[in-house]
Amino acid sequence: MNSPPSDQTPCQQPGTGLRADAERNRDRILAAARRLYATEGLGVSMASVAREAGVGKATLGRRFATREELVNAVFADRMDAYADAVTAALADPDPWHGFTGYLHAVCAMQAADRGFADVLTMTFPAAKALEARRAESHNGFLELIARARNSGHLRDDFTHQDLVILLMANAGVIAAAGDDAPDAWRRLVGHMLRSYAAPGAPIPPLPEAPKPTALYRAMVRLSRTGPDTV
Repeated sequence: MNSPPSDQTPCQQPGTGLRADAERNRDRILAAARRLYATEGLGVSMASVAREAGVGKATLGRRFATREELVNAVFADRMDAYADAVTAALADPDPWHGFTGYLHAVCAMQAADRGFADVLTMTFPAAKALEARRAESHNGFLELIARARNSGHLRDDFTHQDLVILLMANAGVIAAAGDDAPDAWRRLVGHMLRSYAAPGAPIPPLPEAPKPTALYRAMVRLSRTGPDTV
C-alpha cells in the first residue's frame, strides 16, 4: 500500500516551494547575472547568463521567463539603495548639500556597477517592483529639486529631466573609460554640478582630470572594439 503524498519531498526546502536543487540553480543564475551585468552591462544575452551559471537555457527560463524578471531580481537591492539615497538627501539640513551629495551618490552607484548604470537609464514596465522603487525615488528627487531651488543655490531652469541626461552621460563615460580611466566620471559630475549651480552657490572642488595616457588607452580600446561593444 502506497503512503499518501507528503507536503514536502526529501529534496524540497521547507517554506520555499522550490526544490533544493532548483533553489541552488536560482542562486547560481542570480550570481552569474550580477557578475556579467556589472562588467558588461545589460546587453548580455540570457544565453550568456545561462552559460556563466552552468545551467541550461530551459532551467534559466523556468526561473526567469523574461529578461525583465531577471533584471528585477538582480537589481532589487540596488534600487533599494537608490531610493534610500534620496531619503538621506532630503534629511540633510542643507538643501544644496543634499542635492549635490545625492547626484554624486547616484553617479557613484553607476560607476560601481555597469549594469546598474544601464538600469538607471532604461525602463522595465514588466519589472513592477523595480519600477515602483524608481517612481518613489523620482518623487523624492522632485522634492529635493524644490528644496535646493528655494535655497537660492540651484538654478531656476534645472528640471528633473536634467538628472536623466546626467545619468545617460555618466553611463556613457563609465562604459567608454572602462578600467583605463575609472574615475573619469567624477570629472564629468564635477563640471555638471557647476552648470547646475546658481551664482554664489558653494561649489565642491573639481576632481582631477584623468591622465592623458589613461584616456588615450581608452580611446585605443574604443577604436578596436567600437562604441557599441564597450
